[in-house]
Amino acid sequence: LAICHPLHYSSKMSLCSCTLMLGCLWTTASLHALLHTLLLARLDFCASNVIPYFFCDLVPLLQLSCSDTRLNQLMIVLVGGLIILLPFLGILGSYTCIAAAVLRVPSARGTWKAFSTCGSHLTMVILFYGTISGVYLRPSSSHSTDKDSLASVMYMVVTPML
Repeated sequence: LAICHPLHYSSKMSLCSCTLMLGCLWTTASLHALLHTLLLARLDFCASNVIPYFFCDLVPLLQLSCSDTRLNQLMIVLVGGLIILLPFLGILGSYTCIAAAVLRVPSARGTWKAFSTCGSHLTMVILFYGTISGVYLRPSSSHSTDKDSLASVMYMVVTPML
């Protein structure tokens, strides 16, 4: 909307629609956090209480549990997959529409400028969703604290700074 119709953005993006999107986002995030908190609360932790990580995340907590964590891991993949996949597909769909609109631009210079702007945005999207997918959607047997820490720094620190 902001790229294809920049002059119509303020009229099409009303306070009501913005509030509705924000409310849906907060509700989804709260329910997602509640689901994992409740699933985590049923686990037993009988070993060390030191998390070998630079911030408290769900995967390292599951590694400390001495209970069966298969349900937790299944929910991470299923619910996390949906939460990662749906926005990513929405972003790719919008970039497809943007690319189609840019290809209709008669000026080669205008096309180049639009693609360079969209290219940098798409690079950030791929960096963010690629690293977050690598942390949360791979099998638990292949988790490594070092790799997970590096990927977490990438999607929590590096990507927002770019």
